[in-house]
Amino acid sequence: MKNAIILHGTKDKPTDFWFPWLKEELEKIGYKVWLPQLPASDKPNRKDWLPFILENWEFTSETVIIGHSAGAQIIPSVLEKLDVKIKQAILVSGYAKALRKNADSENSVDDFDWAKIKDKAEEFYYINSDDDPWQYNDKQGRLFFDNLGGTQIIKHEGHMGSNMFNQPYKKFPLLLSLISKK
Repeated sequence: MKNAIILHGTKDKPTDFWFPWLKEELEKIGYKVWLPQLPASDKPNRKDWLPFILENWEFTSETVIIGHSAGAQIIPSVLEKLDVKIKQAILVSGYAKALRKNADSENSVDDFDWAKIKDKAEEFYYINSDDDPWQYNDKQGRLFFDNLGGTQIIKHEGHMGSNMFNQPYKKFPLLLSLISKK
């Protein structure tokens, strides 16, 4: 069965930005979709998010995982733990290297096992903007690309969803076309 998981970013919720639109569109084409409220989203932490995701979703060869910002940054950690190769991993405004680390948070993890992750998805897409206000930009997308291959898409559209910068970004047709192209 085709299924998809959509992961939001820091301080966001499932009703923000393009998340509900994408969920509805994927359901229309036969996907079972999980759009969870991630725990402690004000301070994302791999030790909270990773078990929550792995224990509450069944990953199959037909799974598509989409993440935005911190939701994209957890995807490599999820893939490292899987025993199955999924269909697609799509990272929107993701970051591969820590931009701001502090002792209280693991939200910026950059110690991935790239070789292990590379074999866990048929396709990787990295969608970043060259003008992202948090610098989760095309350079960060390039780090994913250099380590995992796939396709890098560079836009000029900020963070592609931000409450702080008043960027509602209610629809994201590019994502739907990447997922439904097969």
